[in-house]
Amino acid sequence: MEFRRLFDCVDHQLANFPTEAMLVAKEKGEWVKHSTQEVADTVNALSAGLLQLGVSGHDFSPEGSDKIAIISNNRPEWVFADLAVQQIGAILVPLYPTTNPLEVEFILNNAAVKYVFVSNQEMYDKVNTLRSKVPSLKDVFVFDEIPNTKHWKSLLVDKSSAQFEKLEAIKASIPASHLATIIYTSGTTGTPKGVMLTHKNIYSNVMMSKESFPFNDAPGSKVLSFLPLNHIFEKACTYIYLFSGISIYYAENLETIGDNLREVKPDGFTTVPRLLEKVFEKIMSKGKELTGTKRKLFYWAVDLADRYDNTQSGGIWYNLQLALANKLIFSKWREALGGRVSFVVTGGAACQIKLLRIFNAAQIPVYEGYGPTENSPVITVNRQAPGGMKFGTVGPVTSGQEVKLAEDGEICVKGPSVMEGYYLRPDLTQEVIIDGWLHTGDIGVWVDKKFLKITDRKKELFKTSGGKYVAPQPIENRCKESPFIEQMMVVGADQKFVGALIVPSFETLQDWMREKGLQFTTNEDVVHHPRVLELYKEIIESFNGYFNHVEQIKKFELLPREWTIDSGEMTPKLSLKRKVVMEKYKDAIERIYSE
Repeated sequence: MEFRRLFDCVDHQLANFPTEAMLVAKEKGEWVKHSTQEVADTVNALSAGLLQLGVSGHDFSPEGSDKIAIISNNRPEWVFADLAVQQIGAILVPLYPTTNPLEVEFILNNAAVKYVFVSNQEMYDKVNTLRSKVPSLKDVFVFDEIPNTKHWKSLLVDKSSAQFEKLEAIKASIPASHLATIIYTSGTTGTPKGVMLTHKNIYSNVMMSKESFPFNDAPGSKVLSFLPLNHIFEKACTYIYLFSGISIYYAENLETIGDNLREVKPDGFTTVPRLLEKVFEKIMSKGKELTGTKRKLFYWAVDLADRYDNTQSGGIWYNLQLALANKLIFSKWREALGGRVSFVVTGGAACQIKLLRIFNAAQIPVYEGYGPTENSPVITVNRQAPGGMKFGTVGPVTSGQEVKLAEDGEICVKGPSVMEGYYLRPDLTQEVIIDGWLHTGDIGVWVDKKFLKITDRKKELFKTSGGKYVAPQPIENRCKESPFIEQMMVVGADQKFVGALIVPSFETLQDWMREKGLQFTTNEDVVHHPRVLELYKEIIESFNGYFNHVEQIKKFELLPREWTIDSGEMTPKLSLKRKVVMEKYKDAIERIYSE
């Protein structure tokens, strides 16, 4: 493979499929398109402006190159800044808008960030309060127009400037081996680690993903982007789209995704399982509101879809029924997603098999993939091609990479996408990259010698006091198939038996209580209601049959509040912070094991 720089996507698009809608976002209620030529001009003008500030890649070393941070929602300006920084050999350091101030301070100091781009007043205030604690920070530029702040467009330099001539020479000199970005992984515990990814790392992953999951060059196609761009999954997908001529539309926010899907009518999008779960819950709650024949038809269709198997035919009668269900019921689901979706790629956490069955049966193709930030990120992905997808797995290995399982089942990968290492932490780098193999920390098995199945995180496995290992994720994912369980965490390290903390789906629970003639008062009261506790005992017992005796949940506690990013139990990519939950709910855990 001939490795290119990520910013080459602009020239590639100009030469092969220039479009009027390279990047599109809503401004004052209207979708505003930015053409390929406009993006090229804007990015070059911003690069020249950064050069004028004295920003550079210096000797193209990780320590020597200037660092520019970005804290923003998804929008065209995010990509303008990313490309402009790359073109002069500086290194982008993206942060989640939800990152807490202490972590922001740590990251800005650790990377010695010189300038920061922020989206709005809230982000500006967050950074501004830290300026005295970050000696390297020279200035902050804002994407929104806010009084008494420096607007990003103030950096744009006219084409006649001498900086433009200088820019062309710098662009030509940047090697693909140079760092494109340092992405700090918040992880579920500990201090953030800066993952150093080169142009070669990400570009190779983009091209291998394009080959394995054929995002063919498709000018005229559209995607909706809403996963945070500072996460490597959405960033890599962005470059797949840009190198393929696919127009990127940015959702206004998470609350407007439904409206934006109907407006944009995209061909696809990327997501995380938690958002798919939310979509499914909303669909099911609408189904509950139906009455009579419509309600019966709705649940008949969902039951049919729940039995769907993409690897074998259900027979003529089943297929006829499913075709009818697609015409009567699922066509409305597809319409709610814009009516054109041909792919949904999910990653970041395990997706419930139930959801994969139902969405795929409803002709909303959901493909589960896998890969850590440290591999830029994709290692495996289920395919569109016949025989390329198996529910419950993360798919076959993408082209150009080697994967092996260590003796303990840990997934190890080798190839051009493996990171350079952790920034300023050679000690941690040596722990995870051994003889060129990246040790992911995930445990897996092969299914049919072809498909990789993730069974757990190595560090999340725990031993009971009887010395038996328990993997919590498969238990949690299975139990969350119940419409009554919103969230769940399995506990039991060094204990005699396995227990669980459960956050009920209060909307579903409220409906059930109404049907039973029970009064729903407050969440706090309901989680102690004897009839509710009896219901959850029955639910857990029904799932225990799927697991070995040592893995079965013997006791649980119902909790009155959902775990969120804001309340600290979830990471920005919606993974559970197990240590935080353990500490926050230690009283509940003690009650589980008090007898």
